[in-house]
Amino acid sequence: MPFNGPSRGPFRGPYDREIARLAVPALGALVAEPAFLLADAAIVGHLGTTSLAGLGVAGAALATVVSLFVFLAYGTTAAVARHVGAGDLRTAIVTGVDGMWLAIGAGTAAAVLTAALTPQIVGSFGPSAAVRAEAQTYLLISTAGIPAMLVALATTGVLRGMQDTRTPLAVYTAGAIVNVALNLLLVYGAGLGIAGSALGTVLTQWAMAACLTTVVVRGARREGATLRPDRRGIAATAHAGVPLVVRTITLRVALVTTTYVATGLGDVPLAAHQVAFTLWTFLAFMLDAIAIAGQAITGRYLGASDVQGTRDVTRRMVEWGVGFGLLAGALLALGRPLYIPLFTPDPAVQSALADVLLVAAAFQPVCGVVFVLDGVLIGAGDGRYLAIAGLVTLVVFVPLATVVLVAGAGLVWLWWAFGAFMLARLVTLVVRERGDRWLVTGATTR
Repeated sequence: MPFNGPSRGPFRGPYDREIARLAVPALGALVAEPAFLLADAAIVGHLGTTSLAGLGVAGAALATVVSLFVFLAYGTTAAVARHVGAGDLRTAIVTGVDGMWLAIGAGTAAAVLTAALTPQIVGSFGPSAAVRAEAQTYLLISTAGIPAMLVALATTGVLRGMQDTRTPLAVYTAGAIVNVALNLLLVYGAGLGIAGSALGTVLTQWAMAACLTTVVVRGARREGATLRPDRRGIAATAHAGVPLVVRTITLRVALVTTTYVATGLGDVPLAAHQVAFTLWTFLAFMLDAIAIAGQAITGRYLGASDVQGTRDVTRRMVEWGVGFGLLAGALLALGRPLYIPLFTPDPAVQSALADVLLVAAAFQPVCGVVFVLDGVLIGAGDGRYLAIAGLVTLVVFVPLATVVLVAGAGLVWLWWAFGAFMLARLVTLVVRERGDRWLVTGATTR
């Protein structure tokens, strides 16, 4: 049945409550997720600038590998939510289980390949010899956690599609707390340095994957859904994820390009960029909470063939995105004197970081709208358009970043170029949302 709109105007009442019911727990889980990186940055940062720069290179490489499979969460959320909207819970869970089996196979392959190519991956960034050694140590150990990270993505997507964002919140919050404790113990207590940070995070990731898998398995048994791997289902999940992989690759190329350019600017700019990028990622995950709600709500509304409700709730989520973007920007800019010293004692890094964060703060409202509309279109199964749009925005960004590198313009100009990338994403998403080709109704987009 359709999901009726609010009774007091198109942007009040049930839409706000529904968005909040999914977005608030998702926010907690998403904030806990980059808290892993923040904890690593704060703990490793006090080992020295070389270690922090090494974490920046390794972190960018690891995030790139894992993000290629983010469709395991995003695509699964949309597919499961459509079946929920159509009233077929059993098929919804079966679809999610297919994604989990895909995560196990893909995660194992990605871990083996990344471990084998660790020296080449790190070397491609062109870091100094000292930074390279730290980055290789962190990345090699971290590959053991890749299968766990992918399983966590898939299981989280299943639960979000089932309109459950509270369970991931509990698991990710507990994981963030355990991660900090383990890292402190292994880095300083056991004296393992950057290797201890990587090991602590890997152990935590496996524990989280086990917890989330247990919840999904219980749900499958309750609905009488099979847990056996189904070749056709796994293949269908992989095929549906291809456009989202392309979309993700374009994003990662842009993000890795910023790290590559920052590496060419020197160790101090690279260290400052690592902290700035970690903070930007932290805020991105906060803003992405509304996008997560958008994926689940859009899939469910379209699965129930409620086109008008989809449009109304999308407009309201965009308003939420703008508001939270303004708040995030203000916090990022005004809080600099309080949090910058937590990440590095190096005055040069602190100075560079303070300037860059003002640029990052200015673009937070843009990020808020971009993340919301990205989530809505993913929830609608509009991956093909997102892939094409990603290629267009990449064409805008790469030449700008290249100019910064060749001219040696500095880290602030690199972040202005990155802001132009976000503006390009905004334009492509708004153009699509204004049309109606993405409003495909029914239990499946195929």
